[in-house]
Amino acid sequence: MSSSSTQEKTALIVVATTSFLTPFMGSSINLAIPSIGQEFSSSALHLGWIVTSYLLASAAFLLPLGRLADIIGRKKIYVSGIFAFALFTFLCSLSHSINQLIVFRVLQGLASAMIFATGMAILTSVYAPQKRGKAMGLTIAGTYLGLSLGPVLGGMLNHQLGWRSIFYFTFALSIYAALLAAWRLEEEHSGVEGEKFDVPGSILYTAGLVTFLYGLSSASTSNAAKYVGLLGLALIVLFVRYESKARSPLIKIDLFIHNTAFAFSNLAAMINYSATFAVGFLISLYLQVALGYTSQTAGLIMLSQPVLMTLLSPLAGTLSDRVEPRIVATWGMGLTTLGLFLFIFLGRSTPVALIIADLALLGLGFALFSSPNNNAVMGSVSPPLYGVASSALGTMRLVGQAMSMAIVTLVMSLIMGSASLQASAPLLLQASRITFIIFTITCFVGIFASLNRGNINRPVRQEV
Repeated sequence: MSSSSTQEKTALIVVATTSFLTPFMGSSINLAIPSIGQEFSSSALHLGWIVTSYLLASAAFLLPLGRLADIIGRKKIYVSGIFAFALFTFLCSLSHSINQLIVFRVLQGLASAMIFATGMAILTSVYAPQKRGKAMGLTIAGTYLGLSLGPVLGGMLNHQLGWRSIFYFTFALSIYAALLAAWRLEEEHSGVEGEKFDVPGSILYTAGLVTFLYGLSSASTSNAAKYVGLLGLALIVLFVRYESKARSPLIKIDLFIHNTAFAFSNLAAMINYSATFAVGFLISLYLQVALGYTSQTAGLIMLSQPVLMTLLSPLAGTLSDRVEPRIVATWGMGLTTLGLFLFIFLGRSTPVALIIADLALLGLGFALFSSPNNNAVMGSVSPPLYGVASSALGTMRLVGQAMSMAIVTLVMSLIMGSASLQASAPLLLQASRITFIIFTITCFVGIFASLNRGNINRPVRQEV
């Protein structure tokens, strides 16, 4: 077996393994939210920050860490990130208060940014363009396998052993992945060694993103949050202006101005995740609080969505090597919009079979969108920009996820206030209905962003 073939397989195994970790953690935690709330006597609004705090940290540091990895070496950042993720996962399991848990989730999010800033770039650098879609499809299948096992295994662990057991299990997997990456993954060079790291740009970017998303999440509960959000928006504008003139920018703004495929593919990703990420959070609460199922049973009901995502993502990725990614991804966005629309009508008398069928429809839509869209982003730039492109894509995903949770937090705070979950099932249904209306409209708009990205599978690609 050739060394290049060996490295391809090694990179695929390692990246797929780490791609499994964080979605497993996230989907498991969704099932454990009611149990955590009961132990710490927390409101629905406070519990939402268990998810949101992790996403804020991940999104804020992903792009700077991706650029740093391009300069000093991707393996260094990647392996360090996996070890850090293991450490903070273990510390989460030792939390004695909701505030303590949120702090450790922030640090866990920072560690996950180190992983996601480099994983896709490492995979892209070792695979030829004609095989890249399949490799990404297999990696995303690892992600969706984590999503699949999260509700089932996470729900079972929470029901049988308590919510802390989810963190113990994830810690053990993280240690395995860290050792595998340190031992088997070869260091690779990105072609930008020697360039300076953009410290001012990184500060503006991180501060702007954190303050903007915090302001959006807390707008209904604090008057000051509105001004914090406006400050964040101003910092983001300053960041864009600074980056357009910087000699060694954190990200080349021209990529978004002149590279249509890159810009619209990233926009489509952000819109898709903004409209879909919080679905698992909402459905988990709906099944346990409104319908009275245990976390173990709720996990089994939610299984249909990630199973279809796992099975179909490699096929969708391979299809995007042959058919224009925008066609496949747009079909996925359309099916996702339909699935979100159907969830608007959830009630206490909705048959479980219909819930399972709609989750399956969402799973099909996600699978058709994700792999082709990733292929479109990475296929629209040249090799020296793989790290930045991977980080930009990851940032769009995490910003979208954070915005999705911000929308849920905003709607819940308006409808439910500080009420506990157990005492507010009717209000939870009302908040869910309003949220799904917002998500449906958002995803429908995303169809047009996906359609307008242009062609990727062509002899000459538009690059900067």
